[in-house]
Amino acid sequence: MVDGRPVLFALDWAPSLGISLAFMVDGLSLIFGLLISGIGSLIFLYATGYMGNHPQFGRFVLFLFAFMVSMLGLVLARDLITLFLFWELTSITSYLLIGFDHDNPRARRNALQAMLVTAGGGLALLAGFILMGTAAGGYDLAEILTGPGLQDSSLYGPILVLVLLGAFTKSAQFPFHFWLPNAMAAPTPVSAYLHSATMVKAGVYLLARLHPALGGTMAWSVTLATAGAVTAVLSSVLAMRQSDLKQALAYTTLMALGTITMLLAGAHSYALTAAVTFLIVHSLYKASLFMVVGAVDHGTGTREVERLGGLGRAMPVTAAAAVLACLSMAGLPPMIGWIGKELIYAGAATMTGAPLVIAAAVTANALMFAVAGIIALRPFFGAPIATPHVPHEAPWQMLAGPTVLALGGLVVGVLAQPLLGSVVGSALTGSLLQDRAAGLHLWAGFNEAFVLSILTFAIGAMLYTMRDRFATLVDPVLRSMPSLDAGWDSFLDWFRDLAAWQTRVLQTGRLTGYMLAVFAVTALALGATILHGRPVIMPELPRSAFLWLTVGFTAAGAVVALNTHSRIAAIAGIGTVGIGVAVIFIFAGAPDVATTQLMVETLSAVMFAIAALRLPGLVERRSRQRQLAHGAVALAVGLCVTVMVLSVTASPLDRTITQYFEENSYVLAHGLNIVNVVLVDFRAFDTFGELIVVLLASFGAYAVLKRKGRAGA
Repeated sequence: MVDGRPVLFALDWAPSLGISLAFMVDGLSLIFGLLISGIGSLIFLYATGYMGNHPQFGRFVLFLFAFMVSMLGLVLARDLITLFLFWELTSITSYLLIGFDHDNPRARRNALQAMLVTAGGGLALLAGFILMGTAAGGYDLAEILTGPGLQDSSLYGPILVLVLLGAFTKSAQFPFHFWLPNAMAAPTPVSAYLHSATMVKAGVYLLARLHPALGGTMAWSVTLATAGAVTAVLSSVLAMRQSDLKQALAYTTLMALGTITMLLAGAHSYALTAAVTFLIVHSLYKASLFMVVGAVDHGTGTREVERLGGLGRAMPVTAAAAVLACLSMAGLPPMIGWIGKELIYAGAATMTGAPLVIAAAVTANALMFAVAGIIALRPFFGAPIATPHVPHEAPWQMLAGPTVLALGGLVVGVLAQPLLGSVVGSALTGSLLQDRAAGLHLWAGFNEAFVLSILTFAIGAMLYTMRDRFATLVDPVLRSMPSLDAGWDSFLDWFRDLAAWQTRVLQTGRLTGYMLAVFAVTALALGATILHGRPVIMPELPRSAFLWLTVGFTAAGAVVALNTHSRIAAIAGIGTVGIGVAVIFIFAGAPDVATTQLMVETLSAVMFAIAALRLPGLVERRSRQRQLAHGAVALAVGLCVTVMVLSVTASPLDRTITQYFEENSYVLAHGLNIVNVVLVDFRAFDTFGELIVVLLASFGAYAVLKRKGRAGA
């Protein structure tokens, strides 16, 4: 940014569609850009120590770098279509990262699940962006966000539904939360990056970015608050029940995403300041803790909390980083997590349905306090427990990242306002269009937020000491709930069965079956269009006897082609139809088109006749019912096309395109024959593509005809 104003950049991409390759740096994108690049740099360093000896490390770094670029493009995008492009690139690159261990069936399955869920939401998002661009008159985010807003548009409802589908699937909000813990199949550096500053934050970034244009309505507030609260509370309960430290952190990521989504439902500056601040808080402690868990796994050979204990002596640096990060996760002073939690309570009090929002926030934060205690205390303190490997400290490359981020949570907590105040304030006033941002202070006095914090610590400490009792209470409830992850597998099985059934029905191996399906769908589409449009038809019957003779001549050729058992006779009948059409072109004043038609028909008849000499005799095997079905479809297509042509000719002809070619054929292409100029110059690539198709078909036909028939065939 320059003097608090956003930096804009745009390069024409598809100017005729109003689409630009445009980027913008403002307060919100700056926060995300710093988190993505800063934490990303530490992740790259961490990866060299964690898996630097892996034989495919170069491929891993390439995927990780491509993912970082995709995320930076997403948060810096100023054009909706540009944003969608990078949005889908993050889905593709995360698929490659989650499934990096492609020999593992679980990694392949979970990578596919993550991509299908997020890419499916991306398709909904694309539709929402197109509707948004239609309603706003363009795709430029800078103009959409500073414009009058879309809340009064008739398209607001569909836009909101589609955008929320895209954001909820990306940020794993209920009921799409099941894919995120499964993404733990990725290597730890990927998990640390995707779950702290990048992939899963894309959805909440989108909600924050579009808040000025879509927020402020009851539908926005209720949907985000409900989905966020359910996600935060449910995932916090599930986090308490995990024995794998990495899985526990995955569920706490869901808690953070749910909390941020819930806060973005608000319209007050306190709620939005809390959302932006907690975004930073979570990124710092979560990246640190994921790397800590990776160091524990590296140094002991296990991540199971029940098999860990007393590691503080053997791994003092790792233990210190874990404790500092967990202090921030628990929301204890003087960490930045304390400020984030205080703001969450202050912001929740300003929202619609404040008592319910506060209750959800306190419940989720208390459970996070207990989970933080489990992660910080159980592995590193108490009596030592035998582990698969002799515990030892990880190399410095793996310790630098968690140590820097954990200390960062402490330093930023003590100096929050001078270090973060300006950038958070810029995000609030410049990106979210608020008058001001709430202050970031360690001590805000004895107020409602302070009382709720004390209540949170008390409940969290009780849950930590009674975690076994807590398990006996919640486990029956969790087992009684339907598994959305298993439901996803059932959905994929059903989808495969549907595809198999469709293949059996449509892919019959018979050309007549394929043609019947194509023309039946064509008849249905044209018929539905005609019924919906109710066209005005004003047919003018031709008065020329010669033209009627041509029509009869053409119809006779069609009858011969339909009823003969000889391929040569069928070819002659089809050629007769083509010649009749050429004659009609002459009557319509298009002699050049008629000449082309005659040449094509003559050449086709000769080539088909030559090919027919190499083919066996034509035997009619169609049943009477099939003949009637084919005839009905043919009549339907012919009738629909006739009605469409008559309705078009009954309306005044729009000569805009015709005039353009008349005026520019000679000026731009130096040709007087407009039809030839259109084919060869204006649509040269299209014509070239058609020639390629015909050429490939000719090669295929030649190969088939050249084969010698089997004996007795």
